[in-house]
Amino acid sequence: MKRLRRSAEWRLGGALYAASPRLTIAWWVLVVVRGLLPAAFAVAMGVLVAAVENGDPLGVPLAAIGFTFIAMQSLGPVHDAVSANLGAVGSSWLHDRLLYACVGPPGLAHLEQPDLADDLASARDFDMGLTGPNMTVSMPNIGGGFAMFAGGVAQALLLFGYRWWAPFLVGGAWASTHHFLKSGAIWRARQTDEVVEQQRRAGYAYRLTVESPAAKEVRLFGLADWVVNGFAALRYKILDRSWEDRRLGYRDTRWAMIIVTAANALFFWSLARDANAGALSVGSLVVFAQAALGSSALAFGEFDWWLRTSAQPVPAVLGLAERMGSVGDLPSGVMDAAGKPAHEISFEGVEFTYPTSSHRVLDGFDLTIPAGRSLAIVGQNGAGKTTLAKLLCRMYDPTAGAVVVDGVDLRELDLGSWRSRIAAVFQDFVRYELSLRENVAPAGGSDDEVRVALDMARAGELAGLDVTLSRAYAGGTDLSGGQWQRVALARALCAVKLGAGVVILDEPTAQLDVRGELEIFERLLAATRGCTTILISHRFSTVRKADLICVVESGRVVELGTHEELVSAGGRYKTMFELQASRFGEPDEISLEPEVLS
Repeated sequence: MKRLRRSAEWRLGGALYAASPRLTIAWWVLVVVRGLLPAAFAVAMGVLVAAVENGDPLGVPLAAIGFTFIAMQSLGPVHDAVSANLGAVGSSWLHDRLLYACVGPPGLAHLEQPDLADDLASARDFDMGLTGPNMTVSMPNIGGGFAMFAGGVAQALLLFGYRWWAPFLVGGAWASTHHFLKSGAIWRARQTDEVVEQQRRAGYAYRLTVESPAAKEVRLFGLADWVVNGFAALRYKILDRSWEDRRLGYRDTRWAMIIVTAANALFFWSLARDANAGALSVGSLVVFAQAALGSSALAFGEFDWWLRTSAQPVPAVLGLAERMGSVGDLPSGVMDAAGKPAHEISFEGVEFTYPTSSHRVLDGFDLTIPAGRSLAIVGQNGAGKTTLAKLLCRMYDPTAGAVVVDGVDLRELDLGSWRSRIAAVFQDFVRYELSLRENVAPAGGSDDEVRVALDMARAGELAGLDVTLSRAYAGGTDLSGGQWQRVALARALCAVKLGAGVVILDEPTAQLDVRGELEIFERLLAATRGCTTILISHRFSTVRKADLICVVESGRVVELGTHEELVSAGGRYKTMFELQASRFGEPDEISLEPEVLS
């Protein structure tokens, strides 16, 4: 029983019941009823033959045959419809588990861990038709197969009326095919590293062809055939590996054929001998012969392939939810974060290493950020600037040390309460294909608050609040990169209006021109006066406007002060500033590019 409960087929059944108990019960009832009908039809035929032989009235036997036949024909389509609905509901339930596995854990580690990303790529293919049929298609075949199998069991049981050994001989022979041929229905290499990597690469090639971000370059560089052929080649590799595994499983076919042929020959020889000897009536002969033929439904059938193919990914889907939950979990504190920070945010001896790396990104990082002030962070790529933002948002916890807010360890604050105090614009901000209103205030907000935020970000004239920001929808519109950045800034400003007290800007205006960025940042400082604002940028035109500037190298603070203080100190900041100034000539137009920092 333990082995059965761990099997993919059992877990598929559990998932279907969890998705819809009523549909699952109805599905099984139809399996049983459809399974009994062929046996009932065989008995009715025997009764009719006996009535003809004995000269008895034929009305009742004919009515029984007619009713059973109509039921057999009509319940099939009904069962298919129930099966398709159950498959759709079960698929949705499994997709919900995958979605929750991704968005449920409050941290980010589970989404940035390579082995879990590979497993996710494999698991989410379960219903896309890439590695097998989707559940809406497979469940009618599984339902019909189970009904046939149940019919085989019921007809085999009829053979007890002939001899006690007959069901075991005939039914056992047909059922033995499951043992001999089951390996042909199982793709054992499904979860190997090679197959998972090919699935991930195939999924990437597929997205290049069907999603819009890559459309321009795919066309401009004539990559369409290359992408499509690459996708096809990867899919063929996976299919070839699948069929090779299954072909190896068909080597036992000859044994199945020998056993089935011998068992049926022995049974029908015995049946014919008894009929010739007068030990069986003609009616009984018809019932037992038909039941023996009907027992063939016990054989390895198409439904076994459908069942195993549909069930195999289910443990991966359910297991992924459990694994992601443990990796991405961040225990929440209980203290309310309302009004924080009132005094300061401190990084105290913070060390941090990503779970999948041995490189220490932050190494003894110490920094105090006064509440209500603006701080700019500069440093070369890989210095740990974005990691600081992740720790402050509590997407990760430090490996050592602590992030402290007004003397309280960040881990002691209620996670949802603290995040409600943060507004952020990241480098990879999301472009929601929703209305402008929903882009600016996804958690809700009045139209007046949305318009004020858009005006502060110089985005008030982009579109109407109800216009969808994508031409893929009727009446929608597309925005340029710079316009999207203004929308993202408006989203952060709106969050400030709704109560956020910490603003994190991680390269928030990279797609704006230098003067436009300077103007936007000055507006941001005015709009967020009283908030704690943290800016990560490569442009000194913006950096120099902050109250404090922090230079980070090798995971540590190497310089801290105002623009004037750091230039006067003649250290790393002055070197970077002068390199940038020499390239642009005018101080108001300098831009600290990544290569200058490297």
